[in-house]
Amino acid sequence: MKALVTGASSGMGKDMAIYLLSLGYELFVVSRDRKALEQTYKEYKDKVTILNFDLKDEEECRHLYKILQKENIDILVNNAGFGDSGNFTETDLDKELEMINLNIKAYHILTKLFLRDFTRRDYGRILNVASMAGFMPGPYMATYYATKSYILNLSLAIYEELKKDKSHVKISIFCPGPVSTNFSNVANVKFKIPSLSSSYASKLAIDGMFQDKLIIVPPNMKINHILSKISPTKLTLAVCSLVQRHKNK
Repeated sequence: MKALVTGASSGMGKDMAIYLLSLGYELFVVSRDRKALEQTYKEYKDKVTILNFDLKDEEECRHLYKILQKENIDILVNNAGFGDSGNFTETDLDKELEMINLNIKAYHILTKLFLRDFTRRDYGRILNVASMAGFMPGPYMATYYATKSYILNLSLAIYEELKKDKSHVKISIFCPGPVSTNFSNVANVKFKIPSLSSSYASKLAIDGMFQDKLIIVPPNMKINHILSKISPTKLTLAVCSLVQRHKNK
Protein backbone atom coordinates (compact mmCIF):
# COMPACT_ATOMS: atom_id res chain seq x y z
CA MET A 1 0.00 0.00 0.00
CA LYS A 2 1.39 3.37 -1.03
CA ALA A 3 0.43 6.95 -0.22
CA LEU A 4 1.59 10.33 -1.52
CA VAL A 5 1.40 13.30 0.87
CA THR A 6 2.17 16.86 -0.23
CA GLY A 7 3.31 19.55 2.17
CA ALA A 8 4.69 16.76 4.34
CA SER A 9 7.62 18.54 6.00
CA SER A 10 5.61 19.99 8.88
CA GLY A 11 2.17 20.49 10.38
CA MET A 12 -0.73 18.32 9.28
CA GLY A 13 1.13 16.98 6.26
CA LYS A 14 3.82 15.56 8.53
CA ASP A 15 1.31 14.20 11.03
CA MET A 16 -0.88 12.61 8.36
CA ALA A 17 2.17 10.99 6.80
CA ILE A 18 3.37 9.58 10.13
CA TYR A 19 -0.11 8.29 10.92
CA LEU A 20 -0.25 6.55 7.55
CA LEU A 21 3.15 5.02 8.28
CA SER A 22 1.74 3.61 11.53
CA LEU A 23 -1.01 1.99 9.45
CA GLY A 24 1.56 0.20 7.30
CA TYR A 25 1.70 2.43 4.25
CA GLU A 26 4.79 3.08 2.18
CA LEU A 27 5.10 6.85 1.91
CA PHE A 28 6.11 9.31 -0.78
CA VAL A 29 6.45 12.70 0.90
CA VAL A 30 6.71 16.00 -0.92
CA SER A 31 7.97 19.43 0.10
CA ARG A 32 10.25 22.12 -1.27
CA ASP A 33 12.18 21.92 2.04
CA ARG A 34 14.36 18.85 1.55
CA LYS A 35 16.29 19.30 4.79
CA ALA A 36 13.09 19.35 6.82
CA LEU A 37 11.90 16.18 5.08
CA GLU A 38 15.19 14.41 5.74
CA GLN A 39 15.12 15.43 9.40
CA THR A 40 11.47 14.46 9.89
CA TYR A 41 11.67 11.03 8.28
CA LYS A 42 15.23 9.96 9.09
CA GLU A 43 14.00 7.06 11.25
CA TYR A 44 11.65 5.84 8.51
CA LYS A 45 14.17 5.66 5.65
CA ASP A 46 13.12 2.17 4.57
CA LYS A 47 9.46 3.18 4.30
CA VAL A 48 9.66 6.75 3.02
CA THR A 49 10.75 8.23 -0.31
CA ILE A 50 11.60 11.92 -0.10
CA LEU A 51 10.62 14.07 -3.08
CA ASN A 52 11.86 17.64 -3.27
CA PHE A 53 9.43 19.67 -5.40
CA ASP A 54 8.04 23.18 -5.37
CA LEU A 55 4.40 22.57 -6.25
CA LYS A 56 3.76 26.25 -6.98
CA ASP A 57 5.42 25.40 -10.30
CA GLU A 58 3.02 23.66 -12.70
CA GLU A 59 5.79 21.75 -14.43
CA GLU A 60 7.06 20.39 -11.11
CA CYS A 61 3.54 19.09 -10.41
CA ARG A 62 3.54 17.29 -13.74
CA HIS A 63 7.05 15.95 -13.16
CA LEU A 64 6.04 14.64 -9.74
CA TYR A 65 3.20 12.69 -11.31
CA LYS A 66 5.41 11.30 -14.07
CA ILE A 67 8.01 9.86 -11.70
CA LEU A 68 5.28 8.24 -9.58
CA GLN A 69 3.00 7.11 -12.39
CA LYS A 70 4.21 3.50 -12.25
CA GLU A 71 4.22 3.27 -8.44
CA ASN A 72 0.51 2.44 -8.27
CA ILE A 73 -0.21 4.99 -5.58
CA ASP A 74 -3.22 4.00 -3.46
CA ILE A 75 -3.81 7.30 -1.67
CA LEU A 76 -3.20 10.90 -2.71
CA VAL A 77 -3.26 13.48 0.10
CA ASN A 78 -3.24 17.03 -1.25
CA ASN A 79 -2.23 19.09 1.75
CA ALA A 80 0.34 21.69 0.65
CA GLY A 81 -0.88 25.26 0.93
CA PHE A 82 -0.61 28.62 2.68
CA GLY A 83 -2.65 31.74 3.41
CA ASP A 84 -2.34 35.49 3.71
CA SER A 85 -4.39 38.24 5.33
CA GLY A 86 -5.15 41.91 4.87
CA ASN A 87 -7.29 44.26 2.84
CA PHE A 88 -7.50 42.96 -0.74
CA THR A 89 -6.26 46.28 -2.17
CA GLU A 90 -3.17 46.10 0.04
CA THR A 91 -2.11 42.44 0.01
CA ASP A 92 0.81 41.39 -2.17
CA LEU A 93 -0.28 40.30 -5.66
CA ASP A 94 2.73 38.05 -6.27
CA LYS A 95 2.16 36.22 -2.99
CA GLU A 96 -1.50 35.76 -3.89
CA LEU A 97 -0.65 34.35 -7.30
CA GLU A 98 1.76 31.91 -5.65
CA MET A 99 -1.05 30.97 -3.26
CA ILE A 100 -3.39 30.31 -6.18
CA ASN A 101 -0.71 28.22 -7.86
CA LEU A 102 -0.19 26.07 -4.76
CA ASN A 103 -3.67 26.01 -3.21
CA ILE A 104 -5.54 25.54 -6.49
CA LYS A 105 -3.40 24.60 -9.47
CA ALA A 106 -1.29 21.99 -7.68
CA TYR A 107 -4.40 20.33 -6.23
CA HIS A 108 -6.13 20.47 -9.60
CA ILE A 109 -3.24 18.98 -11.55
CA LEU A 110 -2.42 16.19 -9.10
CA THR A 111 -6.08 15.31 -8.51
CA LYS A 112 -6.77 15.06 -12.23
CA LEU A 113 -3.66 13.08 -13.17
CA PHE A 114 -3.83 10.57 -10.33
CA LEU A 115 -7.63 10.30 -10.57
CA ARG A 116 -7.33 9.15 -14.17
CA ASP A 117 -5.12 6.28 -13.03
CA PHE A 118 -7.38 5.51 -10.08
CA THR A 119 -10.50 5.33 -12.24
CA ARG A 120 -8.79 3.06 -14.77
CA ARG A 121 -7.87 0.67 -11.94
CA ASP A 122 -11.19 1.33 -10.18
CA TYR A 123 -9.60 1.85 -6.77
CA GLY A 124 -7.78 4.57 -4.89
CA ARG A 125 -8.49 7.40 -2.48
CA ILE A 126 -7.98 11.16 -2.64
CA LEU A 127 -8.01 13.37 0.44
CA ASN A 128 -8.07 17.07 -0.39
CA VAL A 129 -7.34 19.34 2.57
CA ALA A 130 -9.60 22.38 2.33
CA SER A 131 -10.86 24.42 5.29
CA MET A 132 -13.99 25.76 6.97
CA ALA A 133 -13.03 28.81 4.91
CA GLY A 134 -14.27 26.93 1.84
CA PHE A 135 -17.90 27.27 2.95
CA MET A 136 -17.99 31.08 3.01
CA PRO A 137 -16.45 34.30 1.68
CA GLY A 138 -13.60 35.71 3.74
CA PRO A 139 -13.12 39.46 3.88
CA TYR A 140 -9.49 40.26 4.79
CA MET A 141 -8.44 36.76 3.70
CA ALA A 142 -10.28 36.93 0.39
CA THR A 143 -7.85 34.98 -1.78
CA TYR A 144 -7.25 32.20 0.74
CA TYR A 145 -10.97 31.64 1.32
CA ALA A 146 -11.56 31.61 -2.44
CA THR A 147 -8.87 28.98 -2.99
CA LYS A 148 -10.44 26.69 -0.39
CA SER A 149 -13.88 27.19 -1.90
CA TYR A 150 -12.45 26.06 -5.23
CA ILE A 151 -11.03 22.86 -3.71
CA LEU A 152 -14.25 22.11 -1.84
CA ASN A 153 -16.48 22.53 -4.87
CA LEU A 154 -14.12 20.79 -7.28
CA SER A 155 -13.97 17.77 -4.96
CA LEU A 156 -17.75 17.69 -4.50
CA ALA A 157 -18.27 17.67 -8.25
CA ILE A 158 -15.74 14.86 -8.70
CA TYR A 159 -17.50 12.85 -5.97
CA GLU A 160 -20.80 13.04 -7.85
CA GLU A 161 -19.18 12.04 -11.14
CA LEU A 162 -17.55 9.03 -9.49
CA LYS A 163 -20.87 8.09 -7.88
CA LYS A 164 -22.75 8.26 -11.19
CA ASP A 165 -20.04 6.11 -12.82
CA LYS A 166 -20.40 3.57 -9.98
CA SER A 167 -16.67 3.91 -9.39
CA HIS A 168 -14.97 2.41 -6.35
CA VAL A 169 -12.59 5.39 -6.21
CA LYS A 170 -13.23 7.60 -3.18
CA ILE A 171 -12.68 11.32 -2.62
CA SER A 172 -12.89 13.16 0.71
CA ILE A 173 -12.49 16.80 1.75
CA PHE A 174 -11.09 17.78 5.14
CA CYS A 175 -12.46 21.12 6.37
CA PRO A 176 -10.91 22.07 9.71
CA GLY A 177 -10.99 25.35 11.55
CA PRO A 178 -7.84 26.59 13.31
CA VAL A 179 -5.11 23.97 13.68
CA SER A 180 -1.90 24.51 15.60
CA THR A 181 0.66 24.67 12.77
CA ASN A 182 2.91 27.29 11.17
CA PHE A 183 -0.04 28.43 9.01
CA SER A 184 -0.90 31.42 11.23
CA ASN A 185 2.67 32.76 11.04
CA VAL A 186 2.75 32.58 7.24
CA ALA A 187 -0.76 34.01 6.92
CA ASN A 188 -0.01 36.73 9.51
CA VAL A 189 -3.12 35.96 11.60
CA LYS A 190 -3.78 35.18 15.23
CA PHE A 191 -6.75 32.94 15.99
CA LYS A 192 -9.01 34.00 18.87
CA ILE A 193 -10.46 30.51 19.40
CA PRO A 194 -8.56 27.39 20.54
CA SER A 195 -6.74 25.51 17.79
CA LEU A 196 -6.86 21.75 17.38
CA SER A 197 -3.57 19.94 17.74
CA SER A 198 -2.11 18.98 14.39
CA SER A 199 -1.85 15.30 15.35
CA TYR A 200 -5.53 15.16 16.40
CA ALA A 201 -6.74 16.94 13.28
CA SER A 202 -4.59 14.73 11.04
CA LYS A 203 -5.88 11.50 12.58
CA LEU A 204 -9.44 12.80 12.25
CA ALA A 205 -8.84 13.49 8.56
CA ILE A 206 -7.28 10.12 7.74
CA ASP A 207 -9.85 8.16 9.76
CA GLY A 208 -12.67 10.07 8.06
CA MET A 209 -11.18 9.28 4.66
CA PHE A 210 -11.09 5.56 5.45
CA GLN A 211 -14.71 5.80 6.63
CA ASP A 212 -15.62 7.09 3.16
CA LYS A 213 -16.78 10.44 4.51
CA LEU A 214 -17.23 13.05 1.81
CA ILE A 215 -16.85 16.18 3.97
CA ILE A 216 -14.84 15.76 7.18
CA VAL A 217 -15.54 18.52 9.72
CA PRO A 218 -14.02 18.43 13.23
CA PRO A 219 -16.51 18.30 16.12
CA ASN A 220 -15.66 21.86 17.23
CA MET A 221 -16.68 23.21 13.81
CA LYS A 222 -20.01 21.38 13.33
CA ILE A 223 -22.13 24.36 14.39
CA ASN A 224 -20.11 26.72 12.18
CA HIS A 225 -20.68 24.36 9.26
CA ILE A 226 -24.45 24.37 9.82
CA LEU A 227 -24.59 28.15 10.23
CA SER A 228 -22.61 28.64 7.01
CA LYS A 229 -25.39 26.80 5.16
CA ILE A 230 -28.39 28.63 6.61
CA SER A 231 -27.18 32.16 7.32
CA PRO A 232 -28.08 34.95 4.84
CA THR A 233 -25.15 35.95 2.66
CA LYS A 234 -24.88 39.52 3.97
CA LEU A 235 -24.98 38.32 7.57
CA THR A 236 -22.25 35.76 6.81
CA LEU A 237 -20.15 38.48 5.21
CA ALA A 238 -20.56 40.80 8.21
CA VAL A 239 -19.65 38.10 10.72
CA CYS A 240 -16.66 36.87 8.68
CA SER A 241 -15.45 40.44 8.26
CA LEU A 242 -15.57 41.03 12.02
CA VAL A 243 -13.81 37.74 12.79
CA GLN A 244 -11.09 38.27 10.19
CA ARG A 245 -10.33 41.81 11.37
CA HIS A 246 -9.76 40.44 14.87
CA LYS A 247 -7.45 37.76 13.51
CA ASN A 248 -5.10 40.15 11.80
CA LYS A 249 -1.92 40.61 13.84
